[in-house]
Amino acid sequence: MFRNREFRRFTGLFLLISGILLLIGFNLSRASGLLMMSAVVLFGGLFYSFTKLRYQKIAQLADEIDLVLHNEDHLLIEELDEGELSILQSEIAKMTLRIREQNTALKKEKENLADSLADIAHQLRTPLTSVNLLLSLVQATTDEKERKRNMREIEELLLRMDSLITALLKLSRLDAGVVTFQKTSLNLAELAAASIRPFSVSLDLHEVQVETAISPSITIYGDRIWLSEALQNLLRNCIESIGEKGTIAINGTDNPLFTEIMIHDSGKGFEATELPRLFERFYRGEGGSETGFGIGLSLSKAIIHRQGGTITAKNHPNGGALFTIRFPK
Repeated sequence: MFRNREFRRFTGLFLLISGILLLIGFNLSRASGLLMMSAVVLFGGLFYSFTKLRYQKIAQLADEIDLVLHNEDHLLIEELDEGELSILQSEIAKMTLRIREQNTALKKEKENLADSLADIAHQLRTPLTSVNLLLSLVQATTDEKERKRNMREIEELLLRMDSLITALLKLSRLDAGVVTFQKTSLNLAELAAASIRPFSVSLDLHEVQVETAISPSITIYGDRIWLSEALQNLLRNCIESIGEKGTIAINGTDNPLFTEIMIHDSGKGFEATELPRLFERFYRGEGGSETGFGIGLSLSKAIIHRQGGTITAKNHPNGGALFTIRFPK
């Protein structure tokens, strides 16, 4: 308390004034001097006790702030009476809550980052191991046909790794919030047709029919390239689920509340245990594609959510998977 310069100055001023008053009082009479001395001692004692109590409260708040800075989990700042310290206590409580929330979020982000790095390492290690093995076979074999076959497999594995890295870069950009979406008016029927076009050869080879029912007047606002990416990931999942000879139905509806896109395939649908985890990163499910990485649905969800939409997945009553995308008006 006495380390405070202002307190020392005030104490010195109080003693000076008290000394002057005592001199005046004793000059008047002994009784006046004693009365003045009693008043000085009383008010001085009250001031000292009150100031000491305030400094104790301030020291307590300082100690509790120090606990916050050292990530103390169990921190409770007691309630104070109305006044300046009460306002300070309230602000410290708000700061404590915010710091706790930020610490919790940071811990969760660290855990997610560690899990993601482990998954990425696992996803890349498998094809890299295969590439190394195939390179050894290429070096050891003298059969030209065998060599070409191994080289084709190496090329496919490298393309898979390139696809994974590209998808991960897109996800990381979305997570970091550095993607700037171009909000333009898009014709939904044209967007669906553009998303289907890259799969034309695959659809013909596997005899999968795409049935589209979208009114030419329906429009949505969003980024054409990113929304096309989201739809293509969903269509890729549907094609892999169907396998051979099936149908994919794409329906678009519009109402005063939202624009809805429904994608229904004739595949086997989802297991009940898979539904809560479908959009998790790197989750492929029990019957997932062996060539997939389990990030397509996660990427689609991130793209749609960043543009204000929602996406859900469930089993259609008539069989197969049903993806529902909604963009509020």
